[in-house]
Amino acid sequence: NLNVLAFVLSFAAFTATALAMLLRIFILSRPPVTNLFETFVFVALISSLLGIIMAGFNLNKKNSMTNLGNILSSFSGLALLLIAAKFAAEGDTMKVLIAVLDSNFWLSTHVICVTIGYAGVFAAGIVGHIYIIQKLLRADVSELKASYGSIMAILGFGLCFSFLGTMLGGVWADQSWGRFWGWDPKENGALLIILWSAIIYHARLAGLVKEFGIAILAVIADMVVITSWFGINLLGVGLHSYGFTKGIATALYLYYAFEFVFIAASLFLVSRLQQSDKRQAQLEIMG
Repeated sequence: NLNVLAFVLSFAAFTATALAMLLRIFILSRPPVTNLFETFVFVALISSLLGIIMAGFNLNKKNSMTNLGNILSSFSGLALLLIAAKFAAEGDTMKVLIAVLDSNFWLSTHVICVTIGYAGVFAAGIVGHIYIIQKLLRADVSELKASYGSIMAILGFGLCFSFLGTMLGGVWADQSWGRFWGWDPKENGALLIILWSAIIYHARLAGLVKEFGIAILAVIADMVVITSWFGINLLGVGLHSYGFTKGIATALYLYYAFEFVFIAASLFLVSRLQQSDKRQAQLEIMG
């Protein structure tokens, strides 16, 4: 069974990466979220784990959730680890911590929670891409329902951890800088993830969007995560300016362009499909 083989390979890759991460934690005696290389690997692990859990619980049921979980696990792991490799190529990834980050307690609470939030919302966006592709390929209603349900569940997971991590960050900021919130660019980025995720749920509850609209908003959520995660680091300003990153502006703009084109093309093609279905239904009634 190809689903079982895909699950086994994904689980093996996850296990190997997790063991390497544990060795890194043992060597450095600190949580693995102190630089962009580490956070990409950590987010890859969490995103892959979400896919493995999704596939694992449905492995014997032979439904679309197994395929969805395998795709999420393998794609997110591969894409994020490839990006992590580019940061690793820049030099030493085990540098001594700067003073502001030298706190295992806050690294283990605030930073871990925020990073898990990144992973959850980002994974929901990946499933959003999958839903849109399924829609364009005229997948079965059951497959679309499974993807939609996964978007909402994973997004809720990401929202909870993003909110918790942001609140813990405020407490750490109060202890370090004497204020809970200062509208720092990085703080604003974390808040943006929470607000956008909340907007998605409120828009669905209010009936402003349906399943396809949720998928589009989830894709935009990926852009919000990327902006908050390391796009803001390009600014090089604020109390979090120690995360300043060089040389990624072009890649970031290309990513934005790709997502905008993907969204625009998806909206156009789905509208054409709907018009075609309506014409077909009218012809059947007339015939």
